Amino acid sequence: MKKFIALVALVLVSASTMMYAQESNAAARRAERKAQRDAERAKLRAEEEVQDMAAYQQAVQALKNKQFVLEANQVVFRNGMSAFVTSNTNFVLMNGNRATVQTAFNTPYPGPNGIGGVTVDGNSSDMKMNIDKKGNVNCSFNVQGIGISAQVFINMSSGNNTASVSISPNFSNNNLTLNGNIIPLDQSNIFKGRSW
Repeated sequence: MKKFIALVALVLVSASTMMYAQESNAAARRAERKAQRDAERAKLRAEEEVQDMAAYQQAVQALKNKQFVLEANQVVFRNGMSAFVTSNTNFVLMNGNRATVQTAFNTPYPGPNGIGGVTVDGNSSDMKMNIDKKGNVNCSFNVQGIGISAQVFINMSSGNNTASVSISPNFSNNNLTLNGNIIPLDQSNIFKGRSW
């Protein structure tokens, strides 16, 4: 009987030891998988930061060269309402001393530019650009043309090329804000409608 009790005790101890070892192995595997996921996420974040910084530097240089396009993916109207739009048909473009502002909405009405909105060209002047200590960029210029007379204000945060452009017409209170990305003119993929 003593041998039987000793044998049962030995079986129970070895079974509990095996279960503990399996639980320890499972916990170690979970910890290893978590460490791998965290390392992959950190690597992706680092890669995104490098890409964002490169896009930011390109955008700053494009602003300095007066060769840029803000491709907007959101329009905010003066009453605070907003709409998501197509970036290749909603933009603010500067090419040297010429500027273009275009909006195009998904409506059945073709609008003056033929693609559902308005396209206005003009001469740009009085461009002022300021970069603060944190790297935030503020830029402003005037656009004067047949279909537009407005002040344009660009705010771009440090670290990426995401920007907001406020368009303030001189002869009306129809302010408009476009949110999107600033890219160099030669890298843009825009479609320009009929201008006036």
